[in-house]
Amino acid sequence: MNAPLLSIRGVRKSFGPRQVLSLDVLELAVGESYVLTGENGSGKSTLLRVLAGLEKAAVDGCTFDGCPVDLANYPEWLRGAVIYVHQHPYLFRGSIRDNVAYGLKARGMSADKREVLIREAIAWAGVDALLDVPAQRLSGGEKQRVALARARALSPRLFLLDEPTANLDEAARQQTLRLIRDLCQANSTVVLACHDREIID
Repeated sequence: MNAPLLSIRGVRKSFGPRQVLSLDVLELAVGESYVLTGENGSGKSTLLRVLAGLEKAAVDGCTFDGCPVDLANYPEWLRGAVIYVHQHPYLFRGSIRDNVAYGLKARGMSADKREVLIREAIAWAGVDALLDVPAQRLSGGEKQRVALARARALSPRLFLLDEPTANLDEAARQQTLRLIRDLCQANSTVVLACHDREIID
């Protein structure tokens, strides 16, 4: 097994009196892929959101690449290393190109470098033919592929994918599975929450 990228101890999350997450230890190794599966309400999405800094939880200890991390005060450098892709990804108004470029622009990357990564991500996701379609008019599968392209362009160390194939028709599901397999084979650390038997197998 590769060296741990993320190690977390004692994660607990409750909504009122209901505890939705209780985990003693979680270790994610560099370049490995993981599936979180279980019944609805078992805490899969909550765990991903905690790891992405989108949800507060009680955490006894956490390290990322050997560095101690306070998830309650999620550091900005970690936001650049961890990317969360929602089951129903939010796309900004504007073009697909604008959406893929968003995070790169926010990081202050030069236009020349940005353009290379944008073109590469769009080609990788197979959405070249959709460049003139407004983002709000894309299908669910097309939005998922654009969201994966936007995430990949940022070259994170850890991808957190929340039910990426849910509610997609079979053609869109297969297109999305191809991209997920590619991420898993590219020495990225990938965690997927899903019920999709093909991904689990």
